Amino acid sequence: LTFCPGSTPRHPMLKKRDGFEDILEERRRSSDLRYALRCYTPTLYKGLVPCKASMLKSIVLQSDHLQYVIKQVSSESGDRTECVAEEASLILDEMAHRLQLSTVRFFAFMLNKAFKRLFRSVCVNEEGIQRLQQAVQEHPVVLLPSHRSYMDFLMMSYLLYMYDLPLPVIAAGMDFMSMKFVGEMLRMSGAFFIRRSFGGDKLYWAVFSEYVKTMLRNGYAPIEFFLEGTRSRTCKSLTPKTGLLNIVMEPFFKGELFDVNLVPVSISYERILEESLYARELLGIPKPKESTSGLLKARRVLSEDYGSMYVYFGHPVSVRSLTEGKITRSQYNLLPRYDTCNQPRSECFALKAYIIHTKHLNVFLSQQGFKGFFSGLVDFTNHKAICVLDDVYNCFNFLRNMFSNEFILCPGDSVQDFEEACYLLMKRGVLQVSEHEIVMSASGHSTLAFLSSVLDPFLQGYQVVSRYLCEETNENLTEKEFIPAVRNFALKLILAGRLKCYEALSSDLQKNALAAFLRLKGVRKVKV
Repeated sequence: LTFCPGSTPRHPMLKKRDGFEDILEERRRSSDLRYALRCYTPTLYKGLVPCKASMLKSIVLQSDHLQYVIKQVSSESGDRTECVAEEASLILDEMAHRLQLSTVRFFAFMLNKAFKRLFRSVCVNEEGIQRLQQAVQEHPVVLLPSHRSYMDFLMMSYLLYMYDLPLPVIAAGMDFMSMKFVGEMLRMSGAFFIRRSFGGDKLYWAVFSEYVKTMLRNGYAPIEFFLEGTRSRTCKSLTPKTGLLNIVMEPFFKGELFDVNLVPVSISYERILEESLYARELLGIPKPKESTSGLLKARRVLSEDYGSMYVYFGHPVSVRSLTEGKITRSQYNLLPRYDTCNQPRSECFALKAYIIHTKHLNVFLSQQGFKGFFSGLVDFTNHKAICVLDDVYNCFNFLRNMFSNEFILCPGDSVQDFEEACYLLMKRGVLQVSEHEIVMSASGHSTLAFLSSVLDPFLQGYQVVSRYLCEETNENLTEKEFIPAVRNFALKLILAGRLKCYEALSSDLQKNALAAFLRLKGVRKVKV
């Protein structure tokens, strides 16, 4: 490990961020109806005219790839090709969006009123909007917002409509489709519905992937999906799910597109609408099923104050630039693009997509360099100086490995993260770093005590899980029984006054702790 105290940090998140503008300020002074009915003239990719839903369905169903899979499924199942094709058509009907501007205008009117009651301000970095306006004209765009609330996808469409940007098509769970009236309204505002899991349904996967890739290849609209896969109940970024990322990057890997722009978007709330619901879910109470009646009952939130909301559009990330010199696309030139069976075995699109994402799209990390602060510097509250290659870095590395399920950490970046954490602490006057030791300054104790307190709930929560596994568990504990059992154990400690960390009751923390212990071989899973 080498660290130069005067070196410049390399982390892109250390750059100065754009300023924010409150978009509700003007809305409060103008008519909601006039805003909803205003002239909407978005600049489209290469000047294309938006494709009608019926045309898009026809293109997907007649694609070489889907026709190839239909024949394959027909041969394997023994069903007639026409029957399988009809099933594919029904799947697409269930899935596809039917974007209509009139529905979007209705949502703009209603959301205008709702946002002005819910939030004091909605702050957007307009420099990011300008970058996005340029990006959508150059190459197909994939929007990757963070996911904290159901409000996220409504706000994204609202903002793009407001700034005369092409309206996105949004990947949504099937849960919403069952909501009377609301499900169809969402479909007509750009949502397309997908199952939570496909299992081994080859036909469903083929229809879904071809639908997404057709929209991307032709640049009809920006594609939007949540990389985390679900809402974060703890406001921490979740480990990315690579399934959809794999699909949207495959056309580039196969040479079907010159480039794809990935645009990360960070959405932050001072207070989340679902806060009480999340607390119940983390305590083991099942999530209520989405329903129209439930939505109507939730209208009481309109009388509450949810503070400010911040939306930051990151710099568009060119997939072509990221992969330059790393991937050879010419090997696909002589292969039929619809034939997925004969792809080179060495090429794993999902793995490539994940590596590219983790290396370059860490916009979801909440504060600059805090992933480095969170680990390894806990002991500074009790020590004046510690040798860098021994205690501090070893402790940092151990905790970094332990908490890799809690925070998004790039594999292999341990040294760089440590250097950047030291640099930022030096910049704040907390530490003095020499060639052989790190010394805490006289004024640094309060800062490090604060950072240690941020990490403390995770340390205590993992210790509770460890104690349960060592002291209370029996040989026959199943995975399904684990979470309720640990929660009851933590509750007993709290009621007895032996534990003051209520975060230890969180099912998310308990699941992550078990995953960490399995990964580090502290426990093992046996199938019976």
